[in-house]
Amino acid sequence: MRSYLPDRLALEALEWTHRHSTSFELPDDITDPDVDPNWTMKPVGELAQLSSSILGVSDPSGEVHRLAGELLDFCWRQVREGMTLLRIFREEPAATYPLEVYAAFAGAGLRHPGFEEFASSVCATRSWRLAEQEPNRRLGVLDAERRSGLTPHGAFEPALRRTWLGGLPEPWTMDRGSGYHLTHTVFHITEWGRAPHRMPEDLEAYLGAWLPCWLDACVEAGQWDLTCELLAVGASLPGPPDVEHLGPAWESIGRARRSDGSLPEEGTGPVDEDPDTTFAYSYHSTLAAAFAAALTTSRLRAAAPSRNVPGGGRPGTFIGTSHGDPNGRDT
Repeated sequence: MRSYLPDRLALEALEWTHRHSTSFELPDDITDPDVDPNWTMKPVGELAQLSSSILGVSDPSGEVHRLAGELLDFCWRQVREGMTLLRIFREEPAATYPLEVYAAFAGAGLRHPGFEEFASSVCATRSWRLAEQEPNRRLGVLDAERRSGLTPHGAFEPALRRTWLGGLPEPWTMDRGSGYHLTHTVFHITEWGRAPHRMPEDLEAYLGAWLPCWLDACVEAGQWDLTCELLAVGASLPGPPDVEHLGPAWESIGRARRSDGSLPEEGTGPVDEDPDTTFAYSYHSTLAAAFAAALTTSRLRAAAPSRNVPGGGRPGTFIGTSHGDPNGRDT
C-alpha cells in the first residue's frame, strides 16, 4: 500500500502551469473593447489569485513556494505592475473585474497607488453601491475592496447571508452553479483559506455535514474542477482537514490527472488535440488542484503536533487503497 501526497500534486500542477505560462500572456490590445476579458484578463487574474494563495500557505523554503512566487511575479508583469488594470478601470468604471484582479496582487503586497486612488473614488459612488449583482459576486467585491485597502461599500455579514451558502439551503439542491457559488463564498469568508477562524459556526457545521456527499457526487460525475474547489473548502474550515472523508476524493483526482501533471475540468478533457483547446480546458482545474493540495498540506502539517495522521503517515499524506501512485510515480 502506498501513500498519496497532496504536496506532490501541488508541485507537479505548478510545474505544468509554469511550463505553459506563455499561454497566459496578455495581448498588446488588451484594453480594446473587442477583446474578451474572459479569455485574457480572467485567466491572468485566476493565476494571480491562486498563486498568491499558494504563496501564503506553502513552505517558504520549498519548490512549491518558489514556483508560486514566480508565477505571481509573471502576472504582475503582465498587468504592467497595475497600470493595465488602471487603464481598463478608467475606461470601464462600472466593471468590477479590474478591482477583483487587483485585489489578488494587493493581498500579496503588490500595490499601485494610482489604481487605489482611482478605485477609492469609483467605489464611493452611488452607482457602485447600487449596482445589481448576484449575491456571491457582491460578496467578492466587498472582499476585493477590503484586500485592496479600500473602505468596503457595504457590510459583509448581510451580504454573506444573501448568498446561497449563507441561507443554509436544502443540501440536495446543490448543483454545478451553486457549487461554485458556495466555494467562492467560503474563499471570500476565509481569505482564501488563510483565515478559517472567520467561518461562522452554522456554516461550518453545515459544510462539515454535507461536503462529503457533494464531493462524492462531483467525483462520480467526473467534475474535477469543482471537486478541487470543494477540497479547498474542506481545507478552509476550522480544525484539521477531514482525512477520512476527503482522502477518497484526492485519490480520484490522482487517477484523473494526466501524465504531464495537468487535470482536465471534466472527465478526460476535450478530444480535440489542439494545444490551445487543451490548455483552455485544463488551466483552471490544474490551478485549483494545486491550490487545494497546497492548502490541505499546510493545514495537515500545522495540525500534526496535536493529532495522529491516519495510517501513520507524515503530515500531508493521505493513505489510499491503490497499489502505487495513480500516475505510475513512485511516491
